[in-house]
Amino acid sequence: MYFAIVGRWSLSNFQHFFLPQIPLFFVFYDFVSSSPGRPAGSPTRYEPRFGGNVMMGLFGNNNEQLPERRGVVSGFFKSLGKTEYGSRAVRRGRRLGRSTRKRFSCLFLTIATSFLLYLAVFGLKVNFYDIIGDSTSVSEVQEHLVSRDQRPPTSKHRRKQHFPCDVEFAESVAYLVEPGGFMNVTQFSLEFIEHEEKESETDLYMPRFGGHQTLEEREISFYATNQKLHCGFIKGPPGYPSTGFDLDEKDVAYMKTCKVAVSSCIFGSSDFLRRPTSKQISEYSKKNVCFVMFVDKQTLSKLSSEGNIPDDKGYIGLWKIVVVRNLPYEDMRRTGKVPKFLSHRLFPSARYSIWLDSKMRLQVDPMLIIEYFLWRKKSEYAISNHYDRHCVWEEVQQNKRLNKYNHTAIDEQFAFYQSDGLVKFDPSDISSGLPSYVPEGSFIVRAHTPMSNLFSCLWFNEVDRFTSRDQLSFAYTYLKLRRTNQGTPFNLNMFKVFFLK
Repeated sequence: MYFAIVGRWSLSNFQHFFLPQIPLFFVFYDFVSSSPGRPAGSPTRYEPRFGGNVMMGLFGNNNEQLPERRGVVSGFFKSLGKTEYGSRAVRRGRRLGRSTRKRFSCLFLTIATSFLLYLAVFGLKVNFYDIIGDSTSVSEVQEHLVSRDQRPPTSKHRRKQHFPCDVEFAESVAYLVEPGGFMNVTQFSLEFIEHEEKESETDLYMPRFGGHQTLEEREISFYATNQKLHCGFIKGPPGYPSTGFDLDEKDVAYMKTCKVAVSSCIFGSSDFLRRPTSKQISEYSKKNVCFVMFVDKQTLSKLSSEGNIPDDKGYIGLWKIVVVRNLPYEDMRRTGKVPKFLSHRLFPSARYSIWLDSKMRLQVDPMLIIEYFLWRKKSEYAISNHYDRHCVWEEVQQNKRLNKYNHTAIDEQFAFYQSDGLVKFDPSDISSGLPSYVPEGSFIVRAHTPMSNLFSCLWFNEVDRFTSRDQLSFAYTYLKLRRTNQGTPFNLNMFKVFFLK
C-alpha cells in the first residue's frame, strides 16, 4: 500500500501552471512492503522497520511513472543499506560520487526557487481547485476570505463594525450666510474669576489653574444667570508662581483677532501632526479662519526632528503653531481639556469654534461644518455620541476594565453623580434631550453663546475636580444644567459619530 504526498492540486495542473516540461518527484511511503527479492504475486508479509520503506517515483508530464532510479534515492536514504536491496542501492549511489549528489541538490533548489518565484509573480493568474467551487482565481479567494472576515464574530464579546455617516454639506462657501437671529438665544452675562486670594496665612495654599472651587460655589455656577465663575486660567496672589498654560504675548494678540477658530493640541509628543487638507479648504476660510495647533516644547522639538519646522510666521501648513509653556497639569490628557473646552477663553472674540482631536485630519471646509451642524440644525453646541456605548454605567466599567484611570477616583466620581440624581440611560425617555449619555468627544462645533460657554466651563470644572475622563461627566453636567434651568433652552445637537479622516 502506497501513500502519495501530492497536496490539493492534481499533478497535471500543478505541472501545467508551475513547472512545465520538468519531471516531478514525489515521495511514496511504503507501509506494507514485500520481502527483498520476493517474486511477483507472492503473499505479502509486513515487516515493521524504523523509518518505513521509502521509495522514490519519477513522473513525466503525461503522469506516467518512469523507470526507477535507485541510485539517486539511495543517496538520500542511507537507512536502506541494511538490506540486500539497500546495499546494492547504496553501492550504486557511492559510485555516482559526491559531485552527482551536489548537482542533484542544486537542481532541487533551482526547481524550488523557480516555483516560488513563479508563484510570487504570476500567482494571481493561477486557478485553485477544490477550494471554492471547481475553478476560482486568487482574487476571488481573497474576496471570499474578506467577506468571511466581515461576518460578525461568534465570540460573546464581538466588536461591532462602524462606518462613517453620510453628511450632506453645502457645495460651496460662496453663498453661505449666517441665519438671521441665530444668536438671539438665552442671554446673560458671564464673567470669569481671574485671581484667588489666600484665605488664611496658616493655610497650606497652592494656586491651581482651575482654582479652589467650593461645593457651594459649584452648585451656584449651574444657574444660567449673570455670574462670575471658575473657568480655568486662575492665578494666585502676588508672589506666587504661574498656574500654567503660559502663552507668548504675540500669540495671545493673534488669537484675540480670530472670529472663527479651528483648534487642536498635541502635548507630550503623544501624536504626530496631521495637517488640514489644504485643497479642501476654501480661500475664504484660509483668510478668515484661524487654524491653531497648541503644542508644548517637547512636541515642538519632535516635530522639528521629523521635518515639520514652523516658518518665519510660525506656520506649518495651515496650522499656526502656538507653544504652551508651563503646562498646568502633569496629566497630559487633563491639560488637553483646556483648549478642548475653553476655546471661548482662548479666542475671546470668536463667534464660532471647532475642536478637532489630534488623531483626526480636517478634510472639510470649517464654514461648511458650521453651516451643517449649527446653522442648519439650529444648535449652539454640536458633539458626536459614542459609536458603541450610550450609558455612563457602561463607560465606567470600560474605563476600569482598560485601566484608563485610577479605579478609586472613578468610583468616587460615579458615586457622587449618582447621589446627585444621575440615572441609567433610557433610550425610550425623550425628556432627557440626549440620544446618548456618552459622547465620543473628538469633534466639537460651538457657537460662543452664553449657554454654550457656561456648559463648557461647567464641564471643564468637573474634569478639573474629578477624573480627566470627560465621557464620565458629560451627561451629568448637561442634565444638571437643564434641571437647574428648566424652561431655559440649550440647543445641543448630539449626532452620530462623524469621521473627518
